[in-house]
Amino acid sequence: MREFGYQRVFDVSGAVALLGSDPGARCLGGGTNLVDLMKGGVERPSLLVDVRELPLDRIEARGDGGLRIGATVTNSELAAHPEVRRRYPALAQAVLSGASGQLRNMATVGGNLLQRTRCGYFTDTSKPCNKRDPGSGCPAVGGEHHNHAILGASAHCVAVHPSDMGVALSAFDAVVAYETADGPGEVPLAEFYLPVGETPHRETALPPGALITGIALPPAPVAARSRYRKVRERASYAFAIGSIAAALEVRDGVVHDVRLAFGAVASRPWRAREAERSLIGGPANADAFAAAADAELSAAEPLPHNGYKVTLMRNLVVAVLTELAEEDAR
Repeated sequence: MREFGYQRVFDVSGAVALLGSDPGARCLGGGTNLVDLMKGGVERPSLLVDVRELPLDRIEARGDGGLRIGATVTNSELAAHPEVRRRYPALAQAVLSGASGQLRNMATVGGNLLQRTRCGYFTDTSKPCNKRDPGSGCPAVGGEHHNHAILGASAHCVAVHPSDMGVALSAFDAVVAYETADGPGEVPLAEFYLPVGETPHRETALPPGALITGIALPPAPVAARSRYRKVRERASYAFAIGSIAAALEVRDGVVHDVRLAFGAVASRPWRAREAERSLIGGPANADAFAAAADAELSAAEPLPHNGYKVTLMRNLVVAVLTELAEEDAR
């Protein structure tokens, strides 16, 4: 591990000043991803700006029915908050499905958004990787890729984003708030993660030197009837091979509102907008759910060893939406 500076900050302006003055500076929240990558030589920051003492550790209900979540709120605090569990249960379920209790106690909401892929070629500095070393190649395309992307990938990178929390936030149109030396800004989560294209090393739309200050969740009555389902290769702490955040409102057997987002299938949380469009105004039954899944997954481009994800995600859509429709009918 290379030598690095360390500075604890207590106000947002001080954090932004430090981040803006050093292109090699990184924010340190819980360190559950960054420190691991530093140990492996993947991340080599010149300065760690410890943001845990910033006044960004609150979850506040907004008057319009939404929520404001501070960037230093821990994953455990987020999952346990009564308003999160009441208004956005899929978000609480997603957080609880990720990592272990010890890690959730340390990991922060802002850090969760910025976590890097767990692709083995990315984390092994002896291997080429376009995300870590632009232009060096993507050996996963012809190598080990059973848990890699089937949607939105490119020949330059087929890694997937590991966040469970991000999938649920994507389903509910979350907005990321940040601060720079030029003042505050915000970006919808749908635009926060950049498409892979030819530049997989450029992962987010955050301006240089920006500090994430929080997440805004707009009001979404349908979110109160939501669920997160995660499939993994072992029942204990493990990353997803496929996941879904879903919310459904049915009136007289017809889909009135629906939200769908997929995890572990793309370089970013994948909002299934084609499936949503095909469901609105139609029947709430298994055939319609399967047709919606097929519409979304028609764009999938699986590799030789991850085609199972197409079937997996189709089955998840049908199973979870059917459960929600049956509950809505009670």
